[in-house]
Amino acid sequence: MPLPSRVADLGPFDLLLSVARLGSVGAAAREHGISQPAASSRIRYLERRLGVVLLERSPQGSRLTAQGALVGDWARTALDAAAALEVGITSLHHTAGTRLPVAASLTIAEYLLPHWLVRFHAAAAHTAVALTTGNSDEVAAAVLAGTAAIGFVESPDIPPGLTAHPVGRDELTVIVHPAHPWARRGRRRVTAAELAATSLVSREHGSGTRLSLQRAVEARTDTPLAAPVLEVSSTTAIKTAVAEGVAPAVLSSLAVERDVAAGTLVAVPVAGLDLGRTLRMIHPTGHELTGPARTLAAIARDTPRTAGHR
Repeated sequence: MPLPSRVADLGPFDLLLSVARLGSVGAAAREHGISQPAASSRIRYLERRLGVVLLERSPQGSRLTAQGALVGDWARTALDAAAALEVGITSLHHTAGTRLPVAASLTIAEYLLPHWLVRFHAAAAHTAVALTTGNSDEVAAAVLAGTAAIGFVESPDIPPGLTAHPVGRDELTVIVHPAHPWARRGRRRVTAAELAATSLVSREHGSGTRLSLQRAVEARTDTPLAAPVLEVSSTTAIKTAVAEGVAPAVLSSLAVERDVAAGTLVAVPVAGLDLGRTLRMIHPTGHELTGPARTLAAIARDTPRTAGHR
């Protein structure tokens, strides 16, 4: 059947997600190779087409409105499918055995994997990478099922049947709206008990970020985390909710460093709580990596990259 007219062209949605990730229309325009006026025009056209305001614009930059965050979440699924379609079509032009299926959790897929793939394509130019994204549980399930040759996860738990290798370190960061009481404490830090008792904006169950936070807090306080005030499946939606003043959240410092630098979010230190975590590559136990999978694994393991030291 014909595609509905409002979603037939995915380009403006892709541009919208770039604005959300980079924090400004100008930066998104440069990434897409167009002028800033052209990018602004495309976003305004999308807003008219959908009948909702997607961006809040200010001298400090642009961020998604609450409605824009929802549209971005929904669009991400379609854009991932389009990317997978492109990779699949590209793979038809190569000989058999030159398609590498990879699964990655969201933070790694957005902030680390692109840098690895630049090196990978230089080393294996005739191999098409088919990338799928999800939370850490979904990535592990894909590798166990054989639909991904290797995966990259943030979770501290690795299911039986998988072998894990560290590929970097990450630091979780507590973020709040600039007017939140935690942002005005000065030298007095939030305690682990306070964090545990606070309902946060959180990722869904199965997320490596959520599980890492839960483990860190429980190790310090021996109490579980309070139930989330809101569960969403994307980093962008979480940052938007925090910027709207819904509640604090905890995300990778890779995901929030630009927002913190711009002053739209405030990073809050937590006393005595280790929020560091190890990022891992996984593959089936007993299956030696060979060919393109081995090449990508070596690049990921040999590229030092720690959140906050980019």
